[in-house]
Amino acid sequence: MKSIKHITYLILFLAIAGCTQESKIKDYDSLPLYSENGNVNAVIEIPAGTNHKIEYDKKDHEFKVDQKNGKDRIVAYLPYLGNYGFLPSTYMDPAIGGDGDALDVLVIGESCPTASLVEIIPIGVLFLEDGGEIDTKIIAIPVKEKDRIINVEYFNELKEKYPKIDEIILNWFLNYKGKGIMKFVGWGDRSEADAEIRKWKKGSKAFGE
Repeated sequence: MKSIKHITYLILFLAIAGCTQESKIKDYDSLPLYSENGNVNAVIEIPAGTNHKIEYDKKDHEFKVDQKNGKDRIVAYLPYLGNYGFLPSTYMDPAIGGDGDALDVLVIGESCPTASLVEIIPIGVLFLEDGGEIDTKIIAIPVKEKDRIINVEYFNELKEKYPKIDEIILNWFLNYKGKGIMKFVGWGDRSEADAEIRKWKKGSKAFGE
């Protein structure tokens, strides 16, 4: 019996070893966009492989399952293809077409627990529209190679080494809210992803500062 428990604990440890859970953080939204190493930070709200729509509540500083009609919001489609979350210290200003939230990110890698902080490499960007508002999705991989399930650093590499993966990601985002709600605008490469991050960074010139 002890050996089974030890194996179970080992599996659980390995599953979260690549993700840093910062339990002492009081406000995830105000974390720096860039790490001390100069890498982009990502806050994970929804672990890969799950269907519950978990969001960070800026007011209460807690991660909560989103509510719809008094019930937990569950994505009635395939589970999330990667770890889904946001880039801290970003804001998609409605005054210039944004949706009023932080910039979204899909981190393709091992499943990470909610509230994990992951250093990422943005390799591409998916431009969508949701109800007439810009809904941009940064596509990224973990900085640490041991935490990756795919080993690419550029969007063209992603499409070449993993055929149809861009189509799979696109089709998921076009359907996870229901048919016809999301509108595809286009794909962008790594340089365009970097440009989007700079555009929506709080305090950027996009906000007239």
